[in-house]
Amino acid sequence: MSVLVYTENWDGKFKKLSFELVSYASEIAKMYGTNLVTLSIGDVSDDEIKTLGKYGASKVVNVNDAKFNTLSSQAYAKVISQVADKEAANVLVFANTYTARAVAPRVAVRMEAGLVPGVVALPTSTEPMLVNKKAYSGKAFAEVEVTNTNKILTLNQNSFKLIEAKSDVTIETFTAEVSDADFKAKSIEIQKASDKLDVVDAEILVSGGRGLKSAERIAVIDEMAAAIGPNCTTACTKPVSDLDWRPHYEHVGQTGKVVAPNLYFALGISGAIQHLAGINSSKIIVAVNTDKDAPIFEAADYGIIGDAFEVIPKLIEAIKEL
Repeated sequence: MSVLVYTENWDGKFKKLSFELVSYASEIAKMYGTNLVTLSIGDVSDDEIKTLGKYGASKVVNVNDAKFNTLSSQAYAKVISQVADKEAANVLVFANTYTARAVAPRVAVRMEAGLVPGVVALPTSTEPMLVNKKAYSGKAFAEVEVTNTNKILTLNQNSFKLIEAKSDVTIETFTAEVSDADFKAKSIEIQKASDKLDVVDAEILVSGGRGLKSAERIAVIDEMAAAIGPNCTTACTKPVSDLDWRPHYEHVGQTGKVVAPNLYFALGISGAIQHLAGINSSKIIVAVNTDKDAPIFEAADYGIIGDAFEVIPKLIEAIKEL
């Protein structure tokens, strides 16, 4: 057997999430006393693939075909299943991204595998496999036992540390057996905020809620994010994006993007349960709100009761001094 890890790329580049994933899968391979096989799909250069070697990827199966540059969950599932069969992989690891949510269940059906989405730690046992995941929108943890021969785990972002284990990378080209019928669903248009750090990739998020009053006034979060630096970007709640005060790609929460930054500033956010479900994996939450009974304070590590338009300028001043 072997452990197979699918490393997603973004426009031909790997992100920190990919390196977390390889680190995680490498540790699982050690637990089983077997080898790790890494899979890359799409147009990715050899030099970029070799960056995975820093975290323990010694063998990378490369499906380098431009037709896979746009996600087709049916085609991806077929490719991953074929590589898993070729490598005799019984344990598959994905990142818990939108891609994995579309692809991993299809792979699980093909391989008759037990699927555990959103795991947050290494398995506590291998025979049987016992692994922890978040449950009830992050309010609890569940220990899941996987009894299937084949097992698929998807790892929550920012839940596992980077482990450097430099390896020489061997790249093996694989030609997948797919047909035009596997590409029935096609993307007509892809809109990206190419000039901004994506909210799921940011180490620090400055997020604004409806308490910031208007589209003009909520722009203060841009100033604060700029003061913090390039590892920070802006986010917002669903009501704010629905009002078109901020773009929809900034919406974080249960119905938006689920995030796990090291630091999350909740400015003028009351803390609706749907919003908290999308941010509760944040390492530190700092809340600013005029209402001392706002639910956000129950989730926050640090709370400031006050007018955000008085507090934020002081925060920006302090950040600039640092």
